[in-house]
Amino acid sequence: MRFIIDVLLTGLAIFLAALILPDSAVTIAGFGWAIIAGLIIALVNATLGTVLRIFTLPLNLLTLGLISFIISVLMVQLTSYFMGSKFEVSNFWWAAVFAIIVALIQLLLNSLFGTNRRD
Repeated sequence: MRFIIDVLLTGLAIFLAALILPDSAVTIAGFGWAIIAGLIIALVNATLGTVLRIFTLPLNLLTLGLISFIISVLMVQLTSYFMGSKFEVSNFWWAAVFAIIVALIQLLLNSLFGTNRRD
């Protein structure tokens, strides 16, 4: 049940971030597509993102996590490529802004709904 709530909250965060940013930067076809984008981002981060983070671990330590953020931005762009016109991010910089906004919205939603608490 917690996984379903996390997926819905991630979809909501993606949808709200797409509404905040201009249409020329990020477009999404609807809330359902935002949930699918969240699932794809999670899947890509869990597979390819993990492998990239392992290979770039020494550089990530030197840059205090900046490489990890860049990998996350690249995963957003890869998701945009996979989803075509249903979820589009125009360039790397808008993907970086989008990733920051999604992270902030997820932080807010998780604190409101308490999905990280143990029952």
